[in-house]
Amino acid sequence: MSQPTANLLIIEDEPITRAQLAAHFEREGFVVTVQEDAKEAEETIAEHDVDICLIDINLPGKDGLTLTRELRASLDIGIILVTGKDDQIDRIVGLESGADDYVTKPFDPRELLSRVKNLLWRVRAQEKQKERGFKRSFEGWTLDLNKRELVTPQNEVQSLSAGEFHLLLALIESAGQVMTRDQLMNKIRNREWYPDDRYIDVLVGQVRRKFREYAPDTTFISTIHGTGYLFAPEVS
Repeated sequence: MSQPTANLLIIEDEPITRAQLAAHFEREGFVVTVQEDAKEAEETIAEHDVDICLIDINLPGKDGLTLTRELRASLDIGIILVTGKDDQIDRIVGLESGADDYVTKPFDPRELLSRVKNLLWRVRAQEKQKERGFKRSFEGWTLDLNKRELVTPQNEVQSLSAGEFHLLLALIESAGQVMTRDQLMNKIRNREWYPDDRYIDVLVGQVRRKFREYAPDTTFISTIHGTGYLFAPEVS
């Protein structure tokens, strides 16, 4: 996948891992900045353009999950969490915090590179969508692709994480068709996944909560048991 140079920020407190990651991505043409804690990372992000962040969960001081939540609340950069933990709950918590992807140590550098490139492709595709500034509307609601926001019929704004945004857009683009978890995963993450990966279910739950905060009886996304999900409102 050929792409322009990208700015990668590695936030990792372990010196050897930090150096290895930096060297690996620099060889692949990335412009790499490394920081060892959240405070330094925030300063870098405030002063420089960053496309992708690799964030270790177990940072000193402010941990990686907190940093992820704070970044996601205000920025559209790609976020991949990197940790030594290999637990399903940790993965779900990380994704719920707003991360786009999650990898565990030890990891294959080639796999991590592939995930970073895939995420970079999605980030840049989203940037192009923003430049076009188009929207999707359904039953009084609007998904603003320019701002990655969900606007209620009362014109109140709901911000969306990258995962929530891509899931909702994928469902809208296939409105009226049942989408399997595999199909949705391929559309929003473009990587292989395992049958017990609850990422899609987590995202669906999060998007449903966004709708129901304003309309408790909203059932735009229906569960088709044994198959997947159906988005059924009238889309314009």
